[in-house]
Amino acid sequence: MPGCAGTETPTGEKMATQSEFSAPPGENSSRVGTLIRSRGDQLLVLIALFAIWQACSLWLGTYWVGSPWGTVVRLTTGVLGGELLSHASFTLAEAVIGFLLGGIPAVILPFLLRRLPIVTAILDPFMVGGYGAPKLALAPLFILWFGIGIESKIALVAITVFFIVYFSTLSGIRALDTKLVQMAQIVGADEKDVARHIVFPGAVPYIFTGFRIAMPYAIGGAVVAELISANRGLGYLIQLGAMNFDTTGVFVALLATGIIVFIGNTAVNVFERRLLRWRPPSDAKNQSGT
Repeated sequence: MPGCAGTETPTGEKMATQSEFSAPPGENSSRVGTLIRSRGDQLLVLIALFAIWQACSLWLGTYWVGSPWGTVVRLTTGVLGGELLSHASFTLAEAVIGFLLGGIPAVILPFLLRRLPIVTAILDPFMVGGYGAPKLALAPLFILWFGIGIESKIALVAITVFFIVYFSTLSGIRALDTKLVQMAQIVGADEKDVARHIVFPGAVPYIFTGFRIAMPYAIGGAVVAELISANRGLGYLIQLGAMNFDTTGVFVALLATGIIVFIGNTAVNVFERRLLRWRPPSDAKNQSGT
């Protein structure tokens, strides 16, 4: 009945309604207040960083450390003029394509190996070695194999993202409670149902953790590859500014890179909240805390 806290089954057992799982008004107000305070603290940290930046600029001189105001002016001028947007879009394209080419196989492979523990054990030391290998050392090889165009940058980003997302997804699959799988199999669930309704939902938070960690590495990998060999992109702007002793130009490219990383991280968080909106607030809070 409407307004009741729950309904009863034919056996007299009480079933909870959706309203029982919703957070009380006081808890919602507390979460909103905590969010507002955290945003305020983040703003204070940002102001403090700009103050330290300005102090270093005044102490050492703008020749060595570009001033925040000069950097913001150059950044705004570059965006309005279109030049900075052109370089940033080139770097972003490298990062996005490499992120997808490396991230998608890294998510699929652990699910394919879930029922093949022997194969997983055989591949494990090679995966660990690939994860630990310095990716920057591979950049000259990728340039030799794929040329100095966008392909070598995409390859470096993809190989960097792959291992991060792979091990994060693998951790999620290994953390799965085997009792849940056994219970599902007892009631008649086949392997496809288990993978779809138990394994994948349980691994999704770990997958997004890998995405959040890999996303800054994707942007950074693209910029580093452009530093080695490129005629456009934010890495190229950094290299050009360093060669011309233009520290303000270097800071402009670095600030633009930071903005792209912030936007990408926000997009991943929004997509994760939409995909995992079925989780209770307490579970989402615990997962974000980990």
